[in-house]
Amino acid sequence: MSRTETLTPAHRLWARHHPEPDPIAMKTLGFWLYMLSDALIFAGLFAAYAVLDHKFNAAGGPQIKNVVHPLEAFVQTVVVFTSVLAYSLAMVGLKARNRMFVLAGLLSAFVLGGVFLGLEINDFATLVAHGITPERSGLMSIFFVLIATHGLHMAFGMLWMAVMMAQVALKGFTTEVVTRLLNLRLFWVFQASIWVCMFVFVYLNGAF
Repeated sequence: MSRTETLTPAHRLWARHHPEPDPIAMKTLGFWLYMLSDALIFAGLFAAYAVLDHKFNAAGGPQIKNVVHPLEAFVQTVVVFTSVLAYSLAMVGLKARNRMFVLAGLLSAFVLGGVFLGLEINDFATLVAHGITPERSGLMSIFFVLIATHGLHMAFGMLWMAVMMAQVALKGFTTEVVTRLLNLRLFWVFQASIWVCMFVFVYLNGAF
């Protein structure tokens, strides 16, 4: 495959006119439908949390204000949004058809995602060390499930990111690779958006 053919999908992505249906746009639309189903999962978890966020559901145990730390959560918020920024810069490299720029952006986003997960795991470990576990009450159960579900999505996004770094390095900007990079961008931004909801709804609202 020639260099021109390899870069064609990324070039076509930002073209002003498409003489035929764009396969990248069609596959991205399908991924949007998946994202809607994922949004419903989080909506259900947030609804369950809203119902259980009451002292009666704490069963005499710790309430949310006793387990959340807004300042630490704010640091996580900064980290996750910096990761999104790094991924966005990788997309700038994609538009410029610069493979090294894309890899650098993906690697930065991956590392920052790891920092975010590390902070979250440390928070969970601290709670468990103090005897605060999901079995303690219904309130603690939904708290752990909500945060852990988002954490699992972040871990999956990092795995996907690692795969994409390998594919960009080995295959370049083929139609399939460009499509996956765009879909991963949607997924990563969505996780950052969900975290903002958690930061406001759980950490800020719960602490005061």
